[in-house]
Amino acid sequence: MPSSKNQSISLKYLSSYSSVVQDQIRLMIEQDTLGRFLLKKYPQKHNINNDKMLREYVMDLKNNNLRKSSPLSKIIYDKKIHVINNALGLHTFISRVQGGKLKSKNEIRISEIFKTAPEAFLEMIVVHELAHLRIKAHDKAFYQLCQHMLPEYHQLEFEMRLYLTQLDLKGKIY
Repeated sequence: MPSSKNQSISLKYLSSYSSVVQDQIRLMIEQDTLGRFLLKKYPQKHNINNDKMLREYVMDLKNNNLRKSSPLSKIIYDKKIHVINNALGLHTFISRVQGGKLKSKNEIRISEIFKTAPEAFLEMIVVHELAHLRIKAHDKAFYQLCQHMLPEYHQLEFEMRLYLTQLDLKGKIY
């Protein structure tokens, strides 16, 4: 049974999970074991720390998984994305009329939070945004595509949410 102190811990990234799961996470936070759990599972951050490296990383994943999908015109880390959009990554699709043709551009913007995250979390968010090249809605087909590109997608999404919770609480992991 969680304590009343435990119930007051906000779990905004885990709100869609069951109360049982949330109580387990609150207990880990109360016992100060969440950070250790994450560090044990993901002992180091990646070194993909600029837009050029991110572009190469994303294009490798795209070419391995979605070769025939629309091209990407821009791939960047965005420091505003988390605060403004309450999102971790954005896929934008811009259509413009140029002459008699409709031109479209696809962009992927990843929150700067992922510059210092474990690579598994960066990969998860990139796979999520790449899936939007084919499927715009967050429906069953979308998540099947995510899982096709990254079989452990759902587990990584959950653990990334734990990581974000730990960042909110402590400000850092590494």
